[in-house]
Amino acid sequence: MSDESERERHLNMHMSPEVMAGHYANFANVSHSEYEFTITFARIDHEVEDDEIPGVVVSRITASPKFMRELIDALQDNHSKWSTREGIKNLPEYRGTGPEDDEDSPSTSTT
Repeated sequence: MSDESERERHLNMHMSPEVMAGHYANFANVSHSEYEFTITFARIDHEVEDDEIPGVVVSRITASPKFMRELIDALQDNHSKWSTREGIKNLPEYRGTGPEDDEDSPSTSTT
């Protein structure tokens, strides 16, 4: 292979401050056809007691099955890392409430 085909490529994306701010969603609906997947993100009001829950769609993304597989893999990887970090936070040693947390013992913290 030539050096040109082996060179590392980097994404260089620019976005406006409005796009960078993103949208909050607390609900997602996933649907698919033979050729594509669609994820609809919405913000719904869970505190309403009515039979019909109000909400507003904040974004809708349609993607190919190949891209969806890559997205699922990336989400699983990130969720695993987040779960590990959250699990560490719940350890007594991390919270500083372990048995070795006596006045005579030096304290340690993990960041």
